[in-house]
Amino acid sequence: MNKTNQILAIVLVLQLALTAFIYWPQSATQGGGGPLLADFSAADVTELTIRDGQDKLVVLANEGDNWILPKAGDFPVQADKISPLLEKIKGIKTNRLVAKTEASHKRLEVAGDDFNRLLEITLLDGSNYKLYLGSSAGAGATHVRVDDQAEVYLTADINSYDANAQASAWIDTLYYTLPQTATVAMTLENQNGVFDFVKEGDKWTMKDLSDDETLKENVVTGLVNQAVSLRMTTPIGKEEQPSFGLDDPLAVITLKTQGGEEYTLRIGAKDEAANNSYAAKYSESPYYVRVAEYTGNNFVQKTRDDFLEPPPTPEAESTPGN
Repeated sequence: MNKTNQILAIVLVLQLALTAFIYWPQSATQGGGGPLLADFSAADVTELTIRDGQDKLVVLANEGDNWILPKAGDFPVQADKISPLLEKIKGIKTNRLVAKTEASHKRLEVAGDDFNRLLEITLLDGSNYKLYLGSSAGAGATHVRVDDQAEVYLTADINSYDANAQASAWIDTLYYTLPQTATVAMTLENQNGVFDFVKEGDKWTMKDLSDDETLKENVVTGLVNQAVSLRMTTPIGKEEQPSFGLDDPLAVITLKTQGGEEYTLRIGAKDEAANNSYAAKYSESPYYVRVAEYTGNNFVQKTRDDFLEPPPTPEAESTPGN
């Protein structure tokens, strides 16, 4: 009986060891592996879609010598931000194998329904790759997997931060800019009224100030600075949609320059599904965009009192002995 038990114990240990080998992530196996994506060439990429695990995605397309956002009216992408990512993808090697079966995919965040990043790459010949970027195993060690393969590898060539799933990471977010020194007047109209500001010398003043009102010049200057150089969170196309709310905007900003030119910025509806950002349209741009909630609020919620110093309190007006 003792000998039989010993044999059974040995068999059990071997079974457990085999199970662990098959289903548990292994330490990185070093070897002389080749590229993860065979024959991959950055020049052959025609489209790149980046998704994160939170339902965010950005589609980047190559049109000749230019990269664009095809879902945002072909808004231009900065090619110098795309090229480094494609070179990093090309550099991924298979010399650090850490798992061989699907059982580890969720744990390493490279599963089809549970991932950190998913890069869908379309090539000139119509073929495509799905590349999963997963969790980090430390500095310079990101789990990666190709969709049609069970094997998971570690790489130091790329990480999830290199593959941002938001359009703002791939474009110039400066929507427009006007020379601040050339801007001599601004009008803000919102639900709280119409506010006219004029630059006199180096200072901004507000029309219709009464003798007992004092302007908060820093508030006006800050608003003007924001109005003459506006940043977006993302472009949303060249065609106006009813959901933008720009046919009845929440705020309209009119800017006038020394040369007599006039420019307008309309702030439309807020979208809770888009981080509470506002739709916006600048008169000289063909693109509709979204601006951050903070930026939109500054134009939409301003009241006359926001631009005025509070009146002195009775205590401040009184003097000792009165």
